[in-house]
Amino acid sequence: MKTRIILCGACGKMGGNVLSLLADDNEAEAVCGVDLYPKEIGIPVYKNFADVKEEADVIIDFSSADGVAERLEYAKSHNLGIVLASTGFSPADLALIDEYAKSTAIFKTANLSLGVNLMQALCKAAAQVLGDNFDVEIIEKHHNLKKDAPSGTALMLADSVNEAFNGEKTYVDGRSGIVGARDKKEIGMHAVRGGTIVGEHEVMFAGEDEIITITHSARSKRVFAVGAIRAAKFLHGKGAGRYEMKDILD
Repeated sequence: MKTRIILCGACGKMGGNVLSLLADDNEAEAVCGVDLYPKEIGIPVYKNFADVKEEADVIIDFSSADGVAERLEYAKSHNLGIVLASTGFSPADLALIDEYAKSTAIFKTANLSLGVNLMQALCKAAAQVLGDNFDVEIIEKHHNLKKDAPSGTALMLADSVNEAFNGEKTYVDGRSGIVGARDKKEIGMHAVRGGTIVGEHEVMFAGEDEIITITHSARSKRVFAVGAIRAAKFLHGKGAGRYEMKDILD
């Protein structure tokens, strides 16, 4: 039986990527879409979730962090899983997601790319081996329309490194002026915005006379659509809880 998907943000670029991939997928299908600016895309598209008539199993949400409460409530009330594929959630949003996860199957990760999630594991392993003898700096690059900084992926990578230090590191967003010598407890975070860069992340471990870098570059947004569909299939039939990419990998 196919996984039936409601695609939120259906008329955007990521929605288009998801629909393109689903056209050749024998295990999942988009039964309808929800978008603030509906248009003809080959499936029914509604402006509001209240207008949705189709039966579904999972929501893939590629809209934005704004209004996440509505999508969570719809998922809960209709017993659907939901893949939160956006970033830029506020602390209040994250607390709300955790609350809904008590009664709803929620898949949330800062990055849906398989490669980035492998990078996350590699960065943690490197931090465990290198320890405090190496300074950690994270550089992330994205297109000029991205609203949040640092990226959710950069924060995810920083958190992975910080796990190796029992959460003792502090995050410094860029540097300006006379800031003094670098503190050993810092993880530097640097955001670059320009052009149409899909997403590039570099974690640099700088030690005495040597530097180790772990990098990932997304060349197309389709990698995120692939991950979202994979997550939707994984979530189909799952019980309430918070899930992420490492649950799929495991």
